[in-house]
Amino acid sequence: MVSTRCKMAVKEALKSMGLHFILVDLGEIDIMENISFAQREQLKTALLISGLELMDDKKAILIEKIKNAIVEMVHHTDEVIKVNFSEHLSKKLDYDYTYLANLFSEVQGTTIEQFVISHKVERIKELIIYGELNITEIAWKMNYSSVAHLSNQFKKVTGLSPSHFKQLKEKRRTPIEEIGNSNGLTPT
Repeated sequence: MVSTRCKMAVKEALKSMGLHFILVDLGEIDIMENISFAQREQLKTALLISGLELMDDKKAILIEKIKNAIVEMVHHTDEVIKVNFSEHLSKKLDYDYTYLANLFSEVQGTTIEQFVISHKVERIKELIIYGELNITEIAWKMNYSSVAHLSNQFKKVTGLSPSHFKQLKEKRRTPIEEIGNSNGLTPT
C-alpha cells in the first residue's frame, strides 16, 4: 500500500468481511481477530480486486516495507528531507542497513540507493511541474548538497537538465484561444 486510496481499499475489504483492524498502514495491517485459512483467502481475493496483494513471505514483506518507507518519505511528506535514508530505514524497520541493502538488491535487482534516486527524480519532476518552488528551493527540500548535484543526478536519470524539463513542460500547454490557429495568432 503506497497511498491513502490503498489504505481505504484495505479498510473496506476488512469491514466487508466483518473484521476489525487495529492498524492499516503503508504495507501492513493488524487485525483484532485470528482469521481462518478461508477468511485469509477471501481477504486475498478482495485485495486482488482492488489491485493489492496479500503477502506471506517475510522477505517480500520487508522489501515492501522498505519501498513504502522510501515512497512515504519522498512523496508523502511536505517536510524537508534532512535525514540519511540508510539511518532512517534502519531505525524505522529495526534492521541493520547492510542486511536491508543486500536483501533489496538480491530481490529487486537494483540498489536501495537507485530506488531512492528514481523516486527523488520523480518527485523533482512533480515539483517542477507544480512550479511553486524554484530549482534552488527544490534542491534544499530534497536534501541535495547543491543545485549542481540535483541537476547532475536529474540529467543522469532523465537525460534532461531540470531547466530543459521545465521548458518542455511549458511548451506542452497551449492556451485555449491558440488551439486550432495555424498561425499562432489569437483571433481578434
